[in-house]
Amino acid sequence: MAHTDIHPIRTTLSAAIAYIMKPEKTANGLYINSYGCSLDSKKAAKEFLNIRRQGTGRGDVLAQHMHISFAGDEVTPEEAMKLGEKLAERYLKGQYQYVIATHIDTNNVHCHIVFNNVSFEHFRTFETKENRGKKSWKNLRKEGDEICKENGLSVIENPETGKGKCYYEWQQDKFGKSWKSKLRYVIDETIMQSSDFDDFLKKIREKNIECVYTPQNHIKIKFHIKGHLKKDGRKIYSRGKTLGWYYDEPQIRRRIEQYNLLKNGISGRTYRTKIIDTSQEVFQTSKGLLHWADLENMKEASKLINFLTTHNLSSEQELDSTATATYNKRMILVAKLNKLQQQIDDKREIIGLLRGYKKYKPIYDEYAQSKNKRRYKKDNAFAIEKYESIVEKMIEMFGKTIPNISNLERERAALIEQRKQMNEEYKSIVEELKEIEYAQTSINEYMKTISANKSKENEIE
Repeated sequence: MAHTDIHPIRTTLSAAIAYIMKPEKTANGLYINSYGCSLDSKKAAKEFLNIRRQGTGRGDVLAQHMHISFAGDEVTPEEAMKLGEKLAERYLKGQYQYVIATHIDTNNVHCHIVFNNVSFEHFRTFETKENRGKKSWKNLRKEGDEICKENGLSVIENPETGKGKCYYEWQQDKFGKSWKSKLRYVIDETIMQSSDFDDFLKKIREKNIECVYTPQNHIKIKFHIKGHLKKDGRKIYSRGKTLGWYYDEPQIRRRIEQYNLLKNGISGRTYRTKIIDTSQEVFQTSKGLLHWADLENMKEASKLINFLTTHNLSSEQELDSTATATYNKRMILVAKLNKLQQQIDDKREIIGLLRGYKKYKPIYDEYAQSKNKRRYKKDNAFAIEKYESIVEKMIEMFGKTIPNISNLERERAALIEQRKQMNEEYKSIVEELKEIEYAQTSINEYMKTISANKSKENEIE
């Protein structure tokens, strides 16, 4: 799930429902549905309030608004609608009225769900029953991620959890302006090439990027693509944090460190294994407990031996070599996915320009033929300026030859399919790494336990 959030609605319930059902956002109402209420916004609001009156809650929250968006181009509007309904079914357990709408008017398909704050089953409020401690969003994200996994979609981790994620795993949400997209890409690429943070600063400045690093200031790091200026000639900067949590200075340092670990065949992760440390005093003073622990460790060791046999590994050294090779495969694939994503985004930018050109050209043609150009421009200033800006960009990119939009859409669809296949390969490698890392940790712990026990036996003798 690219993004999930939930927040309360305290006023204008009817307007909130009407907004998510707007025809221009839902293909003239094709992608809307409801559960336990009408598809008319005013009627639905009244039906919500009728249930509310039967409850005991006296809070000011009338309803809840959920927003669910999906990564990149992984889903069609129809698929997004089905996934949104499945999420509503699981999350609300059939106990709350809701209206759901899938919006297709932006570059990423997303769903909105407005549901009653009072359950029609027990008439208690969602705030009281499900949202104590304001943690309902965690449950929503968990359910959303499970549904994505079940349907073969990528799961994008919340960066605030502190877990280091590569660009492809996390930055699949809708990009801002195209120059920011390119800036992110250059930063990601440089991180993978840098030995430390100082090396990063040196390398990124060699790539036509001005990087201002002032650790003593509140804004510690910001970036500027040389030549990218405002209309008045001033430089356009973007703070690292504005590009995303993952591009702030502390996270850049962590990402460089993580990539360098991976280059040396080290993941940086720690695993809790099932190996029991029998060198502790509690096991040494109880023969029965020690015997039980030894049996459990032998069972786990048997599983590890089976793992090594299945993967044709005859020694710990071979396991380490396999781990290093698998880490390298992962890194190479991440680099390819980053490059592929950039190609997809570039094509999306061009397609967007061509659509804008097609949309505003008739208005500009009328302006060119108008007898009162000043008046026409005043009435259509936005469209005319937009058209001129698009034409300027297109001339810069293509000269006088305008690409065929249908060809571009086919090429982009092929790239998206290629990304989907590579993503499956990536998931497979990640699962393989988890097994290898767990086996490595378990073997090391088992050998330490055996060694510690032998030392104790020698001390007793």
